[in-house]
Amino acid sequence: MASSKAIPEPVNKLIEQLGRLPGIGPKGASRITYFLLRAPEDLSFTLADALRAMKEQTRFCSICGNITVDDPCPVCSDPKRDKSVLAVVEVPLDLLALEQTGAFQGVYHVLNGAISPVNGIGPDDLRIRELVQRVDSGGILEVIVATNPGQEGDATALYIQRELLTKGVKLTRLARGLPVGSDLQYVDAVTLMRALQGRSGL
Repeated sequence: MASSKAIPEPVNKLIEQLGRLPGIGPKGASRITYFLLRAPEDLSFTLADALRAMKEQTRFCSICGNITVDDPCPVCSDPKRDKSVLAVVEVPLDLLALEQTGAFQGVYHVLNGAISPVNGIGPDDLRIRELVQRVDSGGILEVIVATNPGQEGDATALYIQRELLTKGVKLTRLARGLPVGSDLQYVDAVTLMRALQGRSGL
């Protein structure tokens, strides 16, 4: 591997920053950096502008926690949505996956992760307290726990079940047609729609 002195500092800095992204190791970061070096100038500037605009113009919905430009987000502010049915998902990409099925007309609650002791993520690091507050505020009849199949998703679902058990709401979980260990965002729409329709009690 070349020494850092052989690589200009601006290039080194971009490789380091890209390497911090999930799923991109040092080699991947280097490939992306050198691709951008050879690419037309406007591609790099457009990418930089898009990153800046994303950080400056987006925020998290104060109700559901989804990514949005306007607060509340379009789903929470839509009068046609069924506010009595609430789907709890781990991340915004899971919300998008459910939306793409067209089968869910309720509202959402984004936890921003799942319980993972190995990674130092406990219940207090997630938006579970806000979920309980939403249920306590009334109007919610069913909570669909749509956490991902697998150890972390199951642990999160179990914790939510304990927190909401005495709240007088119906608690359901997506049907087990979903492959264990898969994330909702990677499941095809038909499988996800069937899992939603075939949900069962927690």
